[in-house]
Amino acid sequence: MRQHREPKPSDPTPPSWYPGVGRTPQPSRRRTAALRTAVLGAAALTLVGAAGALMKAPERLAQPAGSPAAAASPASASAATAPDPTLPAPVADMSISRQSEDPGKTVNLTIDDGPDPQWTPRILDVLARNDAKAVFCMLGPNAQAHPDLAKQVVAAGHRLCDHSVSHDTAMDHKDAAYQEREIVDGLTMIQDATGGAPVPYYRAPGGAFTPESRQIAAAHGMRPLGWNADTRDFERPGVDKIVETAKAQLRIGPTILLHDGGGNRAQTLAALEQLLPWFKDNGYTFSFPKR
Repeated sequence: MRQHREPKPSDPTPPSWYPGVGRTPQPSRRRTAALRTAVLGAAALTLVGAAGALMKAPERLAQPAGSPAAAASPASASAATAPDPTLPAPVADMSISRQSEDPGKTVNLTIDDGPDPQWTPRILDVLARNDAKAVFCMLGPNAQAHPDLAKQVVAAGHRLCDHSVSHDTAMDHKDAAYQEREIVDGLTMIQDATGGAPVPYYRAPGGAFTPESRQIAAAHGMRPLGWNADTRDFERPGVDKIVETAKAQLRIGPTILLHDGGGNRAQTLAALEQLLPWFKDNGYTFSFPKR
């Protein structure tokens, strides 16, 4: 029979059997093993479920508007998608581009939804005064309606991006034939408006990319174009908020989303008046996204 003893000062903790200070009674070995098995099994099921959810997640999760963490994600699933043999073969990289083609501390300005007769000329002017370049993601009908502005963009040394025909942010829920019409017809309208200028990028409205839309774009020589910093300028949150968001989200990556169409862009214009000198003063150079 075990003899009780008083704890000594040298004991690091009182003996487990000492009345009032002992540890909680431990379950039997059999019960412990059963609990361990149940916990491990539940964890395994959780991991399998999470993996399945990620595999099924739509591509727009790789770049939602207004979500810095998600916008920064590499979209590895979309980048790794193999070409579909039932669609035209890609001749450009069909992974989503967000990084600069130049090394170092760079910024890529991307400007969506124009050209607009009121705002595009003013944005072109502020870019010119700051020796800045940008990618203009044009809607086909807007380019068709304002070919002079589309040509001015090209003449100023900026690049073009096909932003579809109708700006349907639910394109990722439509069939491949519909997506192809939106992409190819938009491209044709932009090229007709500019006299055949190169269009090296395609940006899905609202980031609604699919494997099919990326391959269709790449088959026509356009690399899918994402973004890192979403200023939400289309919501007109205030000039200070647009500037603050652009600066803060640059830590995620160099490609900034702005707009010259789709409404009153006075706040965007005023924000660019502040941002462009700030970029230069802080050692940034203007680049373009990788093609």
